[in-house]
Amino acid sequence: MPGSDGADITELSATQLARAIVERRCSVAEATTGYLGRIATLDRNGPSLNAVIEVNPAASDIARALDDRLRHGGPIGPLHGVPVLLKANVDTADAMATSAGSRALADHHATVDAPLVTHLRRAGVVLLGKTNLSEWANFRSTAAIDGWSSLGGQTRNPYQLDRSPSGSSSGSAVAVAARLAPLAVGTETDGSIVSPAGANGVVGIKPGRGRVSSRGIIPIAARLDTAGPFATTVRGAAALLDAMAEPRQPSLQDALATPLATLRGLCVGVLRDYTAADLHVRLAREFDSVVGMLAALGADIVDPVCLDVGQAVRQAERQLLLHEFRDGLNRYLGSHSTGIADLAELVRYNDSHAATVMPAFGQDLLEAANATRGLHSAAYAKALASSVTTVRRRLEEIFAAHSLDALVAPVNGPAPKIGKPEGPRIGTASIAALGGYPSIAVPSALVDGLPLAVALIGIPGAEPTLLSMAAVFEDARGPFPKPRYA
Repeated sequence: MPGSDGADITELSATQLARAIVERRCSVAEATTGYLGRIATLDRNGPSLNAVIEVNPAASDIARALDDRLRHGGPIGPLHGVPVLLKANVDTADAMATSAGSRALADHHATVDAPLVTHLRRAGVVLLGKTNLSEWANFRSTAAIDGWSSLGGQTRNPYQLDRSPSGSSSGSAVAVAARLAPLAVGTETDGSIVSPAGANGVVGIKPGRGRVSSRGIIPIAARLDTAGPFATTVRGAAALLDAMAEPRQPSLQDALATPLATLRGLCVGVLRDYTAADLHVRLAREFDSVVGMLAALGADIVDPVCLDVGQAVRQAERQLLLHEFRDGLNRYLGSHSTGIADLAELVRYNDSHAATVMPAFGQDLLEAANATRGLHSAAYAKALASSVTTVRRRLEEIFAAHSLDALVAPVNGPAPKIGKPEGPRIGTASIAALGGYPSIAVPSALVDGLPLAVALIGIPGAEPTLLSMAAVFEDARGPFPKPRYA
């Protein structure tokens, strides 16, 4: 049972904590104090994970108010009193900044909550703080260092502190892995939820487009951007995704209320033509073990399944992102009082503060985006057709041809050292990103002390099926090893 000093509160899963609070086995204030103490011990001191860029100064006041509400009126919502961390590119109308990790936006305070934040407040969460990220959600430079921002510094992988936490939602994934919060929100354009989830041994969900509003989030690409949850368990991630989702979305908790015993009757396609498939021998062996486990759990396996879209899709995607980033960022900056008028002014700011903003890498992506010619240009139309349209059509063909319920693919290889080239990325995140399909990353194994994960990818609206499958896999896998801060 959780103690009043919060000593073991941080070991509870998000769903266990929510239940303990409602059943009065611990208070919201005790839970909040426990997590704030862990941030002080592990994030600010000790291994100095540097995952939390800012603690909410109102967190303790919010906790006390929620305790009072519970005593006199019952819980506000399904996550009453559960602490949640937000990535620092999500708007909150409070004392916390929405900076995207950039010194240029260090003093930017939104006046309106992002819709997902409004939904979380209604669910009863304690907004504990904001997390560090790869600056501008990893869209400043092709030479960017995952988990580093000029405002927040370098976030570290809790499994091995000299290893990359991956990006761009580095701080959110690390915070959950290290139990600095039971839940955290990240954002993804292409891989920025599932990749850090994999590298840090936690569950991450990239929902299908439209389940979570992307308004109030500093954008990269309107056609791909979404927010999603991190948690230590599939059920915790589902609870957070339900809480932050737009109204009238079907409940994901309902899908897990009566969990599947096996995967019998479900068809899973094994993706084999991912980038760098022949460069990670140990990863391939572990991935084969996962496929074998899915088969043993009763799934019908189609192996191999190949997307066959080629490198041209990646090149077209880069052009799509450059065009949409300029359009989206200029719209965001134009509607907020940030002190930076547009992308062109941001580029000039970085140049004039190069010593502190760009000590290790530049801003070639910002410069390239600023040189694009808008969303009505022929270059943008070609990029859209050659990336999003091509991948979505191919995915529709594959799922229909094999009557698939899901694709399974590896998420990541062992994390490289911070700042060192990792070679070709595994490259499976782009499939769900460009397709607008939901994807769930679930830890699968440790290799040399570093986490690996697999992703389950399904058609739009398939989150309930994917979550049920992920929960069955998670239960069969057993408890995942905790970080050792090596």
